Amino acid sequence: MKMTFLNLLLLVTIFYGCGKDDSEPIDNLPNISNTYNIVDTGTEDFYNNSAIISSPTQGSSFYGQDATYSGNQPSYTDNGDGTITDNVTGLMWEQDMGTKIAYDNAFAKAQNSTLGGYSDWRVPTLKELYSLINFTGSVMGQTSIEMFINTNYFNQPLGDTSIGEREIDAQTWSSTEYVGLTMGGDQTVFGVNFVDGRIKGYPKFNPGTGVTNKMYFRMVRGNTEYGQNNFIDNGDGTISDLATGLMWQKADDGVSRNWEESLLYAENLSLASFNDWRLPNAKELQSIVDYARSPQTTNSPAIDPIFETTEINYPNGNSGGHYPFFWTSTTHLDGVNPYSGAAYIAFGEGLGQMNGNLLDVHGAGCQRSDPKSGDINDYPEYFGPQGDVRYVYNYVRAVRTIE
Repeated sequence: MKMTFLNLLLLVTIFYGCGKDDSEPIDNLPNISNTYNIVDTGTEDFYNNSAIISSPTQGSSFYGQDATYSGNQPSYTDNGDGTITDNVTGLMWEQDMGTKIAYDNAFAKAQNSTLGGYSDWRVPTLKELYSLINFTGSVMGQTSIEMFINTNYFNQPLGDTSIGEREIDAQTWSSTEYVGLTMGGDQTVFGVNFVDGRIKGYPKFNPGTGVTNKMYFRMVRGNTEYGQNNFIDNGDGTISDLATGLMWQKADDGVSRNWEESLLYAENLSLASFNDWRLPNAKELQSIVDYARSPQTTNSPAIDPIFETTEINYPNGNSGGHYPFFWTSTTHLDGVNPYSGAAYIAFGEGLGQMNGNLLDVHGAGCQRSDPKSGDINDYPEYFGPQGDVRYVYNYVRAVRTIE
């Protein structure tokens, strides 16, 4: 019993700072497992709303964006046998994806593969697959400029324009099926498009013919704990993820902001005696998506209920069951003015308006981009062939690194 009491006392000391200065709170003590190391986006340039700029100084406009903070830099080893090892995540990847195949066939391929002499290949989860994205890539609408994956190590085909595909029609599927339905009734699989730098849900079957759709798949092995969060509520408005070593703002503040304002808010946030908060980059924010949840199936955003998320009205004014997009610090290079948009994560439905109807077109947990700025009275608006909702004034969930 004595040891039990001492252990309990130690836990109380850790979580409530008993006998400690408030400036040295709990993050010095939890056991960080580092089973889920997030690879940096690779971004080194700095941007305002329309151009590349020099590195902003602390306290100035646009300070705190992706390139301000250097995380685990991408590092790969070509094993010379058709496999690539990610030295940050501990995952080993298939270098050449081969041709497009159906979802069910991908699992059969993984089960039968002996690539590199290994027999434990699997179809990657969406979080595993997203670990490979680089935001040094750029795209011009449907035309590729530079891939969002390191092509020195990985093959990445383009869509076959000779058969009517767009260059961006070269999506890589994951094993993660959307728990809801898109387009009003389509079974959907999440994928990463390394040609245009986005996460979207894609229909498993062709909506017109019912024929099974085919996509690219990149097999993976190793580190079966990757993507599994280990959240702890610190009881002070913060959540620690002991798997990634990141601490999160438990509840957003319910205020929508443009990108520059969001950077400023996160940089100036003082929460739980910490002053080193920042706007998360795209890969950090995607790490806390819970793809087992969705407004359609759990009446909640796609995030662990340990977090609190503001509920907002639908763009058409209907209330209830809708959740905001959340800004990242990562500029997404696309379009005529490639510096004008930044990536967001949709923890609620990835809405679009088609034929006058609001539909979940991309799935809760998708990653797209919004213009960084605009007149608040002009938004939301609808953009592109699927009428993607653009809010521009999005929400913030700040992050800091547990030292």
